[in-house]
Amino acid sequence: MILAATILTTGCANRPESISASYISHERYIDNSCAVLNTKMSDARAELAKFSEMQNSKATEDAWGVFLILVPVSKLSGDSEADVAKYKGIVEAIETAQIKNKCKE
Repeated sequence: MILAATILTTGCANRPESISASYISHERYIDNSCAVLNTKMSDARAELAKFSEMQNSKATEDAWGVFLILVPVSKLSGDSEADVAKYKGIVEAIETAQIKNKCKE
């Protein structure tokens, strides 16, 4: 019983909205023009959306896996948490660079 409770409460993939951004310095983007920053932002948001969708799928699979076989499926196949955190950090860094460069988005 304790083992089952432990499995149910640990190891499941997190939903993208609960994943914190990794720190990425805005300094790597500060020398870019506003047009380049806008392009980079579009690319970063697209990647974030892609990895968020993948992570959401893993979280759903884990919920079903734990319900059906008491094993979070992402522990067997991996998840996209690191990529979600990375792209959240990139989006924040680009936003900061846009603010410092007085860009409009």
